[in-house]
Amino acid sequence: MSASVPARIATWLVALLVGLVYGAAGTIAHGYTLGWFPLGLILAAIGCGALLLAVRLLTSDRWSTLGTGLGMILATLMFSGSGPGGSVVVPQTGMAVAWTFAVPILVALAVAWPDRTRLDR
Repeated sequence: MSASVPARIATWLVALLVGLVYGAAGTIAHGYTLGWFPLGLILAAIGCGALLLAVRLLTSDRWSTLGTGLGMILATLMFSGSGPGGSVVVPQTGMAVAWTFAVPILVALAVAWPDRTRLDR
């Protein structure tokens, strides 16, 4: 049974908002290290990947997963630039570049993952 169009659009908007929150949290926290160990980057990638996986598995909808991923990417881009006063939230470091590439890669993997329900039929 397929959902109505307004319900699907509402689901996509909620997914986008949740992605914005996770993307903002990951963008701010990715720079945390314990000595040489990039704990913030690893935890941010695990958290965002887990959210994308959960949305994909629970909704069985690539569009919801894409909405979540676009929210993450949007938050990453928004916080990576300089603000109106010239302040920068995320300085350009190696970990920031890794985070900038990790988010779209995670989104692409989650959206492109094969749909298991169609293979079982």
